[in-house]
Amino acid sequence: MKNNTDSKEKILTVASRLFQVKGYNATGLNEILKESGAPKGSLYYYFPDGKEELALEAIKLSSQFIQASIQTALAKYSNPIEAIQYNIKCIIESLEEDKVQNVSIGLLALETHLSSEPLRAACQEAFYAFKNIYTEKLIKNGLPKEVAQELSAVILAMIEGAITISVTQKNVADLIVASKQIGILLNHYFCDQ
Repeated sequence: MKNNTDSKEKILTVASRLFQVKGYNATGLNEILKESGAPKGSLYYYFPDGKEELALEAIKLSSQFIQASIQTALAKYSNPIEAIQYNIKCIIESLEEDKVQNVSIGLLALETHLSSEPLRAACQEAFYAFKNIYTEKLIKNGLPKEVAQELSAVILAMIEGAITISVTQKNVADLIVASKQIGILLNHYFCDQ
């Protein structure tokens, strides 16, 4: 039975990486099977609805990993500014090592939002979860819920946008700028308390 679980996990892990690195449309099922080493029948056994079902599971897996990464980074510092800037530093380090996987689902969301409602909804749910982690950190540090939610939306948009630009430009300069500006923005709110 463990062998079956291993095959499913290998397929899902490879699919998640390829969808994030190459994109949904550029990733074929045969490529996923080849890289995972799984037999062809196992893909449709575990994912009977095919590529879209596999992508939904891959988004959930990536979302869980990204949420855990954000939570770990934010837990390192009690100060929310330092914590969020540390999270961005971790993202920068991943991108500098060419590790795009499990940094963002933004590129996958942009590619599929018009072509698949289930994939769009899965990405929406992931973004909501990311934003909620930032919101909780800000509330824990004394900001009112409404203000924390609004700031978290801005923080997430800045980080996701900077990731997209950084990947496109093949440098992390805009993530560094985003980190600095998020610090300035949050400092304004926490100094006014």
